[in-house]
Amino acid sequence: MTHTEDGTAARAQGQVVGLILAAGGGRRLGGRPKALLEHRGRPLVEHAVRTLRAAGCARVHVVLGAAADVVRERARLDGCVLVENPDWAQGMGTSLRAGLASLTRSAPPADPTADPTAGGARAALVLLVDQPGIGPEAVARVLAAYEGESSLVSAAYDGERGHPVLFGARHWAGVAATATGDRGARAYLSEHQAAITLVECGDLARPFDIDTPEDLAHLE
Repeated sequence: MTHTEDGTAARAQGQVVGLILAAGGGRRLGGRPKALLEHRGRPLVEHAVRTLRAAGCARVHVVLGAAADVVRERARLDGCVLVENPDWAQGMGTSLRAGLASLTRSAPPADPTADPTAGGARAALVLLVDQPGIGPEAVARVLAAYEGESSLVSAAYDGERGHPVLFGARHWAGVAATATGDRGARAYLSEHQAAITLVECGDLARPFDIDTPEDLAHLE
């Protein structure tokens, strides 16, 4: 079976769940929550949801934090599982942990025989809300490399690791254990570099972040 065929099967079965980290408060943007930044006339978080769905993720979880109530009111997030992270101000790592926890059962992660999956989820495809230059074509390319619960796949740009990143369920406990501050999964990915399948997406996407007032020029 080719990567593309395997990815298509995964999408059909809902095995890969899209996970959007959208809790940031936009500290360097004057406290403007990133999920609510306007892009193409709608909140940025809506764009991220559309991107994942267009790429083939039928199931999408969205981690909210800063101004979560306002995001719920303004953004059209129908059909998404909304996960609130009360610790969002402590960094992206807390949002990644909250998102992965929303996919897992309560079985102790230290038990190697425990099934870490829930509701058929076998992998999480993580997308950051503030990277609108990454569209469905790049996400679909990463998704197509899914090969089961041991998958560890990352988009690459000119050979450098970037987003989105796909974590098979067997990696979730390890990622959660090392996700601290704003580093997210960087420590885990560095430790498991040899296991990562890099998928070049530089021909399809622009991996810029919306972090500063100057970056707002990227929004339409």
